[in-house]
Formats: sequence, structure tokens, C-alpha cells
Amino acid sequence: MKVTLPALDTCESSFIPLVVLELAQDVKEETKEWLKNRIVSKKEDGGAQLLFRPLLNKYQKETLENQNLYLVGASKITLLLGAEAIGLVKECNDNTMRAFTYGTRHNFKDFDDDNNDFLTMAECQFIIKHELENLRAREEKMIPGYPQAKLYPGKSLLRRLLTSGIVIQVFPLHDNEALKKLEDSWYTRFTFKYQPLDRIRGYFGETIALYFGFLEYFTVALIPMAVIGLPYYLFVWEDYDKYVIFASFNLIWSTVILEVWKRGCASMTYRWGTLVMKRQFEEPRPGFHGVLGINPVTGREEPLYPSYKRQLRIYLVSLPFVCLCLYFSLYVMMIYFDMEAWALSLHESSGSEWTSVLLYVPSIIYAIVIEIMNRLYRYAAEFLTSWENHRLESAYQNHLILKVLVFNFLNCFASLFYIAFVLRDMKLLRQSLATLLITSQILNQIMESLLPYWLQKKHHVQVKRKVQALKADIDATLYEQVVLEKEMGTYLGTFDDYLELFLQFGYVSLFSCVYPLAAAFAVLNNFTEVNSDALKMCRVLKRPFSEPSANIGVWQLAFETMSVISVVTNCALIGMSPQVNALFPESKLDLILIVVAVEHALLALKFILAFAIPDKPRHIQMKLARLEFESLEALKRQPSENIIEEKAPFAKEAKRENQMKLMAQNLKEDSREGNKEEEA
Repeated sequence: MKVTLPALDTCESSFIPLVVLELAQDVKEETKEWLKNRIVSKKEDGGAQLLFRPLLNKYQKETLENQNLYLVGASKITLLLGAEAIGLVKECNDNTMRAFTYGTRHNFKDFDDDNNDFLTMAECQFIIKHELENLRAREEKMIPGYPQAKLYPGKSLLRRLLTSGIVIQVFPLHDNEALKKLEDSWYTRFTFKYQPLDRIRGYFGETIALYFGFLEYFTVALIPMAVIGLPYYLFVWEDYDKYVIFASFNLIWSTVILEVWKRGCASMTYRWGTLVMKRQFEEPRPGFHGVLGINPVTGREEPLYPSYKRQLRIYLVSLPFVCLCLYFSLYVMMIYFDMEAWALSLHESSGSEWTSVLLYVPSIIYAIVIEIMNRLYRYAAEFLTSWENHRLESAYQNHLILKVLVFNFLNCFASLFYIAFVLRDMKLLRQSLATLLITSQILNQIMESLLPYWLQKKHHVQVKRKVQALKADIDATLYEQVVLEKEMGTYLGTFDDYLELFLQFGYVSLFSCVYPLAAAFAVLNNFTEVNSDALKMCRVLKRPFSEPSANIGVWQLAFETMSVISVVTNCALIGMSPQVNALFPESKLDLILIVVAVEHALLALKFILAFAIPDKPRHIQMKLARLEFESLEALKRQPSENIIEEKAPFAKEAKRENQMKLMAQNLKEDSREGNKEEEA
């Protein structure tokens, strides 16, 4: 029997705020009252059955300045039933990972009716977000007080409130005590140790924990490349034929680390429960619009949009725009080469020391321009992808990542390919690669961490002063926390973080035989990146909602594609070296054929390694197979039970019919005997 929330006592004596909901300053009272009723109402009445409180002062009155801030919490039973609804996977007493159900809650490890630590705070906040997003319109045609904000049955209320500007933002609160413990074990003490990934996952969720896990793993995996590349840089710089060993190691390295990461990722996500977590049918994304109709798959009423219109927008607008941006990027690249030629001619004519420094200026300017163009294009790509009107969030993300990756790849690496294969100037290639890599790393550190941290510290001082002025009238601790966090920047996801690592991987792998020192600079950058990103997550940005993830998604494919391209570029660079060309003075065709053959052999070796290394460790495969077997056995038992239940009423009816027939037959025999007696 499935347990329903209205059948249980959900009254909580203590209210623990988990999520903050900020309304616009001029929201009407009838809208506030309607929203409150929908949030606190029972599930059977179309509500979320959550706990909802305004931000109060110590006299239980709303402060005038922040009367638009509300705190959202939930009872323990609401959270447990929400965990069942989202398919949360937890560890059982027999050490297996299973989907949590309220009816079998005592079978799960560390569960106790008196223990409130069974669900992490990140899981509780994700459940509240899920309940708020699943508040659906019933009979309402519009949001009360706002006739222009139309509703239809099944429409997500929170999405409509956000797009209408009635709700400004919804964000989870930090837990200051847990955050302090996490910081102490994470980044406050600069020591060379592994990150507390389980604690990061418990506080921020699986998606962010996987990013930091991949960042740590990638940094450690770069150390062998850095150690081997350093002597090559110092001692055998011009002997390109000796770089064959280094380039071959690089190609095998790039394959092995990605395959080994899959195995480590599978082990982590199985332990966290997301590897076996069943994804629900994906609902339309917030920005999706169209004519209201019936989804043929789910039978639900939702907006429908013809796919041919979306394809027309992609191929007639988005694709030409992306091509135009790529052309503009190449045009800027040619301007950079004109600047390089001017700086070189100036240095050759004067030969002074300051002109030798001037040789690096064009590359530095070009690196800054590349960063600016990448950020501007990102906004344009987001607008175009949203305008294409994709129904699913996954489709939206895939199209956005494809647009951004294509442009960033060409924008960052086109000049290097041009120098390598058109100009064939290896000295300029080394100089440009070093300048682009180091400049982009410095700019990213400043823009992503140092500048936001300085702005946040400045805002924190202003909030402190405001709190001290109102200290007599408010509960300063909670008030200060809420007001401070609502002004923090919003974490937009791991997209930019993975993109930075992707470009770094390209700098290291594509031209490793020309600049072996790239891996060493990447290691140094990533050691500081771990700490700066941790500081950014804990002190600079709002706490993001937890998102379950089983892997790093499409980025795994992006890194694997980059490693394939690196095989081609490194083989071509080695084949172009003077030492290798000297071996074939008469026939260049033989050289080309040998280079192509070696490239194909290395690609074959790469794919053999990828096939030979399983994506999941053996013990994880066995556990997953066991879970699948048990699920199939459970499905086999269900039909037989249903058949018995279905046959039972028919058996009773058949028995009753037989009894009626027997009674009728007896009556006929009795009547015949009576007639015979009368005749006698």
C-alpha cells in the first residue's frame, strides 16, 4: 500500500528554513495570499504541503524593507515522501543501493524515526525545489492580481511566476556550521591532499562534486606529462624526432586517463546512489512555448511546437550566425598576425631590449580579445538556443554546448593551427601557445574568483553596517544571512568550469610535441583553481540547488573528441619537422604515407585501449547486474499476483452460478415428482 501525505501527521513544532523565495517589491496582497495557500495546502488540494514563513524580526513582524522575503521549509514526513517521489537512492542495511520508499524506510542504513540526518541538507533543498516546481495550475486561468499572466491546467506555477517577474529568485540557504566544517577540510589550509568529495557532495550535490572530482583527477593526471615534458623542454628542444616518444606517450596518456576516469566516476556515483537512480520522464523546460495541446506520450496537456519550425530556425538563422561569428574570429586572427609581423619588423630594425619585449604584446592583446569574444559569443549563443525553442532542457544544453564549443575551439586554436601548418614557424608557435595559455589562465582567475570575491567582501561590509543599525529590532543572525545571500551572484552551473578545462586539455594535448611545458603550467594553474573555485562556491556565490548526476555528461565526449584530434595534429607536426623530412629527401609522398599510416595505427591503438578498459569496475558491474536481476524477478511475480487477484472474483461468480444451476435442477426434479404424485 502506498503511503500518502494527507494520511500522516505533518505538524512540526520547529521550523527550519531551507529555501528563500523573494518576491518583487510591488506584488499585490491577493497574489501573496494565493501563493502562500498553494504552497502550504495539502497535496490532494493541489498544494505542495510545505512550511512557509515570512522573514520576521524578533517581535514576529516583517521588516518593512524585506517584506518580500519568505522562508520555505518542510516537515520530516514531507521530505521522506518527496525523496520517494524523486526516486532518491540510498544505501540499505545489506549494503546495496536501492530506491528509497517510505514504506520500507527502516530497511535503509542510518534511518531512525528520531534521526533527522538521514537526508542531507542538499537533498532536502532539492526535494523542496522539486515540490515547488511541480505546483501546477488547476482551474486558474491567470495569476490572481495579474490578468496578463495567463495559466492553463498543468502549467508550472513557479515557472510562470519567474517569467512574469512576480518571483525574483528562489535559492537555498547556506548552513553556516556545516559550511565552516567543509571549508576547514577543503581549502582554508593549503595542504597537498585529496578533496573531501563526499562532504562536497553532501553539501552541494553530485553535479558540483563530480566537477571538483574531475578537476582533481585531471590535475593529478597532468603531473606525469609535466614531469616528462620538463626535461624535453630543457635539453632536447630542437630535436623533433626525439619528441616521437613524448608525443606517443601523450596520445596513450590522453586515452587512458579518460577511460580510467569513467571507472572512478562510476564507483563514486554508485556510492552516492545516482548511478542507479532512474530518471523521470523529462518535462518541458521553463522557456518552452507553443500552442496548448495533448502530449501523445504522457497524455498531459502542455505546449506543443512543430519540430519543422525549430529546424528552420536552426538552419536558416542559428547556423548562418555561427558561421558569421567564425568568419569574424578568423578576421581578428589575421589582424593579430599583421600585428605580429609589425612587431617583428620593428625588432629586427632596432634590435633593442624593449622591442624584444614588444614581441609578446600582440599575443597578449590577442589572448585578451579571445576571452572577450568568447564571453560575448556565449550570450549570443544562449539567446539563439533559447529562441530555437527546444522542449527539453537536455536538448537545450546539447545545442548550446555544441555552439559554444565550435566557436571556442576555432577562436582559441585557429591561430595555432595557422602558425603550425601554414606559416610553419615553430618558434612563433611555441611563443603563441605559451602566451595564450598563461594569459587565459590569469584572466580566468581574476574574472571568476578574485573580482567577485572583492565585490562580495565590499557588499558584506555594507550589510554588516545595516544590520548593526537595525540590531534592536531584528533577529540579526538570520536577517543578515538572508539579506547577504540574496545579493550574492548566482552560480550558473559547471558549464564555464568544464569549458576552461576543455580548452586547457586542448593546449596540453594538441601541440605537446612543440611545447611540452604546457602541462606544467596547467598543473600550477589547477592547484590554485581548486582553491579559488572552492572559495567561489562557499563565499562568493549563492548556494546552488543540488542536481543528481551519474557522470560529467556530454563533456566526456568532448574530451574524447579532442584527444582524437590531438593524434592527427601531433603526427602532422612530427612529420613536418626538419629531422624527419631529412630522412625522405627525394620523395615527400613516402613521408606523407608513413605519417598517415602511423596516425592510423595510433588511432587504432587508442580505440583498442578504450574498448579494452571497461567503463565500470567489475564489482560495480556485478552489483548493477544483481539489481537488474532482482527487478526482473519482482516484475515476474507481479503478473502472477495480479492474475490470482483477477481470477478470484470470476471463481466466486462461477461457483455462485453452479449453485444456482444446481438449485434450479433440484426444483425441476421436485416439481416432476410432485406431478407424478398428483397423477397417481
